[in-house]
Order: sequence, then C-alpha cells, then structure tokens
Amino acid sequence: MSISVLKKIAVYVLGDEKKRGKLFVAVGSIAAGFLGLMCLPVAVLSSMGSMEVEPPEIDKSLFNESAIMAGLDSEQQEQITTFQNQGQAIEDAMTNAGVRAQTIKAQLIYLSYFDGVQDFNAESYANLFAIAPNDNDLIAAINSTYSLEIDYNEFMRTYTWVMNSTINEYMFTDSTTKNCTDLAAWAENAYVSGWGYMNGFIGERNEADRIRYADNAGLMLGYLNYNPMDKMFNSDYNTLVYTEQGSLDTMPEVAGIGLFDGTQHGIYVGNGEVVFSSADCGYVTKEVISNAEWSSWCTYEGVDYPQEVQAKINEIQNMTKEENEDEE
Repeated sequence: MSISVLKKIAVYVLGDEKKRGKLFVAVGSIAAGFLGLMCLPVAVLSSMGSMEVEPPEIDKSLFNESAIMAGLDSEQQEQITTFQNQGQAIEDAMTNAGVRAQTIKAQLIYLSYFDGVQDFNAESYANLFAIAPNDNDLIAAINSTYSLEIDYNEFMRTYTWVMNSTINEYMFTDSTTKNCTDLAAWAENAYVSGWGYMNGFIGERNEADRIRYADNAGLMLGYLNYNPMDKMFNSDYNTLVYTEQGSLDTMPEVAGIGLFDGTQHGIYVGNGEVVFSSADCGYVTKEVISNAEWSSWCTYEGVDYPQEVQAKINEIQNMTKEENEDEE
C-alpha cells in the first residue's frame, strides 16, 4: 500500500471526529501497509489544507484498536505499545517541564522522525521545548541533539494542518472556568493553527474545505462557547459584550486582556503582541501592538480576570471620579 493511499485513508477516517476517537495515524515508519496508532491524544493528517482527496474504498469496520492490533505480528504490536508508552511519557514530561501546550507538537515530531533514535528520554526531550525561544531554534536543537534532518518549513506546514484539525486540549490551564489566561492561549492557538477569517464562524471547521474559521468577534466568542470537557461548541454566547476600561498606557501587563481600535477586537498575548482575526488579511494574525492603531483595552463579559486587572480598573475609575470632582 503506497504512502499516498495511506494518507487518503487517514484523511477520510480522521476527518470525522466520530470515527477518529483517539486514533493516531503514522504513515510508513513501522511496516509497509501499516495504518494506525491508537490511544495517543493527537489527531494527525485529519486535514490536509487545500489538498483534494477522494475517500478510498475501505472497510471502515477495520478501524478500531482490536481489529488493527489483531492484524499485526508480535513485533509490530510491540512497536505500537512502545509508541503508545512514549506518547504518554512525552505528555507527562511536557507537563512537568511547564510546556504542556506544546504536547501535540512534541508527539508529532517524535512519531514522524524518531523511529531510528535510540535511548530516547522524554524528560530531556521536553527540556528542549522549554528552553527554545521559538520553533526555528527548537527544530535546530532537536536536529543537533538527535542527529536528525528535520526541515523546518516542511514540519511547520504539517504541524499547521494537524493543529487546524483539532482544538489543542493541552492549552487550557483551567478547563472548568473561562479565564483570561486561557483566552490568550486560545488566541495564540488559533494563530498557530492557521485559522481563517469567515463571517459567522467562531472556530468551527468549515465542512466545505475542513479549515477552521472565526470572524473578529468570533475569535473571542469561540473561547466562551467551547466546552473543553465534551470538546464541542455550544451557543451560550451569541454577542460579544465588552467594556472599554482605558487607554493603552493604563493597560496592565496581563495576557488575555482585550484590545480595541474602535472597530475590531484583539487579544493581548504578552510580549507586546496582539492576536486578532482580520477581515483584511483573511485569517487570524499576530502583530506588535505599536505597529497598529489599537486605542484602548477592554474586558469581556464571561471571562474571569485576576485581581491585578480589577485593581487597575478601580484605579482608573477613582482617577476619573477625582478629575470630575475637580472640574465641578
């Protein structure tokens, strides 16, 4: 079975969340014609961008863990078990290293390129993610450490496809509340995952092209309406309700605060950068705040903010009150 056929099967099966479950598809690394790595919390190749794929004729009943495992010899089953165990070890190590949000990236690199690496240590691997300032340096460090030749641009294209196909479950610090830290992570994830701009969308996949979209307000509404527990969007919030709190020179340094330029919203993600869904660009983008015309910062109804933000709001309100009293 050729790799191109395997990719078509992967797209067909993994493109449907009901079929997908927690199936992880690896192509070509274990045995010719092999398809299936189960129980890793990653969905790979479920979206191939603009690539047009006709679903192949396959027996869909074969795509469950027991059926696939039964078709493998003992050596292949042992390799599957090793990959599963390493996937869990990577998840644990990434969490301990404080870079849990990059778990999918770490697992994808491992499954794609590490079949010949000996004496793999998940903790040392996770540390590379913790100290790398950016993805370019990360790939360079991985190549140097493990004597690999991962092409950065090729990997990032694949990673974007993978991330666009799912909502990163590892980015949430508290899946039981709606908080500004996770709102910033949501915005950053939408940017990394290559979400497009489309009116009326809040982060769902468009069934026509299998790409995720959000309009400007939809980027925030998507976070408010997404339930990480059941991994589905609800309709609790239909309108983005916000309060302008002050000019940018009064904004506290807190990721997840909203920015406003009079017409569109953005989410501050730290380091002087803002992420927003742009109708002009046609996709979710990131820019330095000083390069644009953001005029005020705001808070959103439904999002919890730390005391630091409330203290700044109280300070601004008191200053405004004093100024009004002086004028009287």
